[in-house]
Amino acid sequence: MPEEKNLAEKIRENALNPKSAEIDGQKVEQHSLKDQLAVAKYLDGKAAVSSPNSGLKITKLQHSGA
Repeated sequence: MPEEKNLAEKIRENALNPKSAEIDGQKVEQHSLKDQLAVAKYLDGKAAVSSPNSGLKITKLQHSGA
């Protein structure tokens, strides 16, 4: 899953960078890691629900005829 790997790489990259930086009066601030992990968990859950094998299996049950 390339997008999953890309997301994990982005979270890793953001964790290594500073939270905020200010250069020439311009300030940049990154979202907290807690927020990034919450988004990653949400997106993983959304992908799991939309997959064809989302954990819900409908089958026809037949008894043995005894």
